[in-house]
Amino acid sequence: MFFRILNDDRSGELSYLLADTGAREAVLVDPHSRDLPVLQALLGERGLRLRWVLRTHQHDPLQPMEFALLGRLGAPLVQGEAREGALAAADGDQLPFGHECVRVLATPGHTADCLSFVWRDRVFCGGLLAVDACPHQPIPAEPAALWDSVTQRIFTLPDETLLFAGHERRARAVSTVLEQRRWHPFFAGHTRDEYLARVAVLGAPADRPRPVAFPNPESICPP
Repeated sequence: MFFRILNDDRSGELSYLLADTGAREAVLVDPHSRDLPVLQALLGERGLRLRWVLRTHQHDPLQPMEFALLGRLGAPLVQGEAREGALAAADGDQLPFGHECVRVLATPGHTADCLSFVWRDRVFCGGLLAVDACPHQPIPAEPAALWDSVTQRIFTLPDETLLFAGHERRARAVSTVLEQRRWHPFFAGHTRDEYLARVAVLGAPADRPRPVAFPNPESICPP
């Protein structure tokens, strides 16, 4: 197996490449169009066929070219939100690559249709645990659903399960279920009502940072 993490220092966003090198098939989790040259080089130098492009969530209204540019990777785009040209995955779906398989876990909250992807002892959970760290969406779209996804779907997994974030801000990109259950600043030791009250304060206009719209990547990734 081959596993690679790509980190953007400016935004804190993270992408992941998983590959079965024996079968020469790969999966990308949360790739960004600005990284297309790097991603295509990584696939090419190892002779990997890309089977799936997995999106835990998306902010396409802020990045209108993102969806089309990711289509240049030549693999099906899998996401929770139904859209022409994408595969809308459902909870429990199995996505094979080589001799491996990724399982879809529905985890709405950060956005309405968020997904997490389970591979072996790892869960790629996108912005699920970021709460206030996403550069595009500073507060959860559905705070109550986020509480349920984290406490009922993620925190019930085995303690040693590795959690890979889609965003990091002065924090570790990889943690365990045990760590997050014990020390997450929004979920650990709080009731549902306490958590909702804290998120509501985040949403107050004076505290609400503006979403970040990055430059059009078309100039970086020409046709």
